[in-house]
Amino acid sequence: MSKRKPIMPTPEEDAAIRRGIAADPDAQEWTEDEFKRARPAAEVFKELGVEMPKPRGRGPQKAPTKEQVAVRLDRDVLKHFRSAGPGWQTRMNDALKEWVKEHS
Repeated sequence: MSKRKPIMPTPEEDAAIRRGIAADPDAQEWTEDEFKRARPAAEVFKELGVEMPKPRGRGPQKAPTKEQVAVRLDRDVLKHFRSAGPGWQTRMNDALKEWVKEHS
């Protein structure tokens, strides 16, 4: 789960966004009545006699190369790797690979 905070638009940006919505006939905001009448897609698909598409996942790895483990690490180490953003686990794995290569 990402711990990044969303970037909120400034009042000026928000006003520009709202002007764009108002100017686009295909991007009208829903009314209260439309929200009340809304139904889940699965319900509508069933009513139409159509099977709802199954969610697709990544599927099993053909040749797993990694193993999931639980490791306890110092907070400052985690802070360092996480501070660079997404991909911190891959960077940590690469750093450990380099250490193994240098110490073999």
